[in-house]
This record gives sequence, C-alpha cells and structure tokens, in this order.
Amino acid sequence: MTHLESVLSDAFRGRYGREKAVEIQDAAKNSIGSRMPAKSLELKHTIRLIRELDAEIEEIETEINSIMGEIHSPITSIPGISTRMGVMILAEVGDFSNFDSADKILAYASMSPSTYQSGQLTSSHSHMEMCGSRYLRYAIFNATRFVCNWDPVFAAYLAKKRAEGKHYNVAISHAAKKLVRLIYAMKKSQQPYRQAA
Repeated sequence: MTHLESVLSDAFRGRYGREKAVEIQDAAKNSIGSRMPAKSLELKHTIRLIRELDAEIEEIETEINSIMGEIHSPITSIPGISTRMGVMILAEVGDFSNFDSADKILAYASMSPSTYQSGQLTSSHSHMEMCGSRYLRYAIFNATRFVCNWDPVFAAYLAKKRAEGKHYNVAISHAAKKLVRLIYAMKKSQQPYRQAA
C-alpha cells in the first residue's frame, strides 16, 4: 500500500494519495482472479492464436531472409536499412526498370510536392499528394529516419535542413528523396553502398 501511494503521488504530482490507493486495491480484489469459465476459455484461445501467429511471422521472416540472401540486393548495405524495410521497399517498387528515373519512384510513393493553380496564380506547396503507394511511402520515411541515425552523410544532410528552419518531418522528406535517388542508383549499378568521403 505504501509503494502504491508513492507511485500515485509521483505519477500524478500529489493529486492522489492513500484514498485513491485504497480504491485501486479494492477494485483489484474484485477483478483479478475472479472465476469466469467463459472468459478463461476466451483467454486460452487468444493465447493460442497469438502463438500461432508468432510462429507464422517467424516462418515468413525466415523465408524473407532466405530470398534476400538469394537476390543479393545492395539496398541493405545502406546503414540503417534492415532486411524488413529493404524488402518492403523492393516489394512495393517491384521491377526498377519500370521507372526511368528516381523521380518516377518518388511520384509513385506520392513524395512529389503538389501544385496549386487558381486563375493566374500557380504556387508549389510543401504537402504531398497522397495518391500513390502508402506502403512504399511508409517504408521510405521509416527507413530514412534510421538511415539519418546511422549514416553520418545523411545525418549531416538532415541537420543542414533543420538548420535552414525546416520542420523535422519536412527535413526528413528531403532526406527521403535523397535516399530514394541513392537506392535507384544502387539498384542500377548493383554496387553496395559506399559512404562519401
């Protein structure tokens, strides 16, 4: 009870004390360990389902690792891109020869700035048109965050964009475009990543 009081006091800055601790303890006595056969059966089935899904996920990931080992894609040589993210990007892009430039991949991922037109006014906005592959966009943005953490070149580029006053997400989007252009060049050359001197 003393420990519970202390935790409540620290977590809620003294708003809750012994009275709330007693209330929580009483609620716990009436809820934890109650005998409910239907709920017990439901819980057993849920646990069994979770174990089955975990086994399936493990099997799929083993197969993915095997496939990635066979295709020898240079994409995972980029610091910060895991096999999982690499596979996601490769699967969503598909055949890189279908894209004649990295900008086409950026457009497919809806990572090109949209254009607003009204009468004589034409202006470019920083928001993206969300009409392409959201899975590719997700994979690229998440991969970029990790690459910016692990690779000094990308970390410096992100810091430069932040120093220009850009919001973190905008700066990441610039780094993501740089990453896509790098991936496109690497897939064309089939050469592993070499950090710029």
